[in-house]
Amino acid sequence: MLMIFSIMLFVMTITLLIMMITSMLAKKSFNDREKNSPFECGFEPKSSARIPFSLHFFLIAMIFLIFDVEITLLMPLLITIKFSKINSISMMVTLFMIILLMGVYHEWNQGTLNWTN
Repeated sequence: MLMIFSIMLFVMTITLLIMMITSMLAKKSFNDREKNSPFECGFEPKSSARIPFSLHFFLIAMIFLIFDVEITLLMPLLITIKFSKINSISMMVTLFMIILLMGVYHEWNQGTLNWTN
């Protein structure tokens, strides 16, 4: 088992070194202003593509992803109800829901869910 682990670690290290060396050698040092600008059918850009973005939308998307993954983790519990004791499943679901509600309370308390700011 140790031999397999050491071989895998060696192969991963060699692969990492090869990827790092290739990325350094293949890096372009030539920066063209037009190539770095956004593509607009060959015309000069009318305005900068670097417009300010509201961080609130990003935070809401991250909260949605976190809670969506948590709900996805709850789904297999419905299948395992047949094979487990009801007490253990209900304890797991209760603990999971408490953690989920604590997360929602924390986000609400921090003002992340408030759209009026």
